[in-house]
Amino acid sequence: MPEEKEGADREAADTAIRRVAWISLAVNAGLVLVKLVLAGITGSLALEADAVHSFLDVLASVALLAGIWLSSRRSREFPYGLYKVENIVSVAIALLVFLTAWEIAVEALTGEGIALPFGGWVLVAVAALVSVPYLLGTWEVRVGTAYHSPSLIADGRQHRVDVLSTSVVFFALLARYVGIPIDHLAAVIIAVFIAYAGWGILKDSMRTLLDASIDHGTRDAIRSAILAEPMVIGIKDLTGRNSGRYIFVEAGVVMKQTDLAEAALVSERIQARIREQVQNVERVVIHAEAGERSHLRYAVPLSDLEGAISPHFGEAPYFALLDFGVKEGRLERKEVIANPVRDLEKQKGLRAAELLLRQKPDVVVSRQPLAGKSPEYVFESARIMVRITDAERLADLIGEIEGEVREERAAGG
Repeated sequence: MPEEKEGADREAADTAIRRVAWISLAVNAGLVLVKLVLAGITGSLALEADAVHSFLDVLASVALLAGIWLSSRRSREFPYGLYKVENIVSVAIALLVFLTAWEIAVEALTGEGIALPFGGWVLVAVAALVSVPYLLGTWEVRVGTAYHSPSLIADGRQHRVDVLSTSVVFFALLARYVGIPIDHLAAVIIAVFIAYAGWGILKDSMRTLLDASIDHGTRDAIRSAILAEPMVIGIKDLTGRNSGRYIFVEAGVVMKQTDLAEAALVSERIQARIREQVQNVERVVIHAEAGERSHLRYAVPLSDLEGAISPHFGEAPYFALLDFGVKEGRLERKEVIANPVRDLEKQKGLRAAELLLRQKPDVVVSRQPLAGKSPEYVFESARIMVRITDAERLADLIGEIEGEVREERAAGG
């Protein structure tokens, strides 16, 4: 079922991205026709350059559609998928942007152009064109961000740059309308804007193609998802990389002593939690190994801050967390945390157990038998031992535990 849902979500994302790409293609084709007509009417070099820019956007949209189609293909020769095709498409878009900037600059510096008289309605038409690439580009970036599509984001950013270039065209025409010839200067300014946008697209795409690490926010989210597993003691290493709009994760995880079957189940839980908290995760590889604890953590319900052990587990207002050094056999750290679920009408024992899971204890001490109750099942699944004690004071319990740890150490050699 999770695999079917994931496949359906991916198909929905591909469909949405393709729909936006087709709309982008149609809009760009329309902009080319309109700008060419207006350039013919006015003889404006800047407007002609902007039309060439829009034509290259048409080619970029075609490349975008091809990249999206190729990135969804499966092949035995490419077991990690063809997702980076999208990033290659983004690089192609960036190169088209650079080509556009170069052609515009060359034409502006060497071309003569023929200025033709035009009416005020041309200014109105060009002003109306300014909003089109902005709305289209903003929509593309939003959809691309939602579905983590680098090529769609790149295409959207390119369209938003068109706002600047078309605005420069408008002001150049307005200046010429009142007798100030700045058409060639406007074309050079357009070339600079376009080249700057191309550099941003190229830089982001090359980072992914060169397997740059995922961003810090995503990495922290993955780390938190792994450490939320009660069986995990620590993380040895964590790497992640982007491939197209998908993320590949690999982690070396240190777990409590367990068998291979249970370690596999724990790994599956970690993978599911990562996918819940991080979007577009294609693959998670967990390398699990059993670790030896240098400390043993005990969790003890308290009736007060003076150290009275509570006879009721779920109703205890506090829990003491005691860390004992395995080698030294003595208490090295003590912390008392509040129990925020003590006043619940139902399931207070279960919620208290879930609260303690986040503290990763090795042993939970209780004066109240937990056999057959929900806390016992929670602790059992996380390989946390439940110890029943007759001690009424925390100091007495600490003395007992320190003695036991020393005896175990002596017995072990």
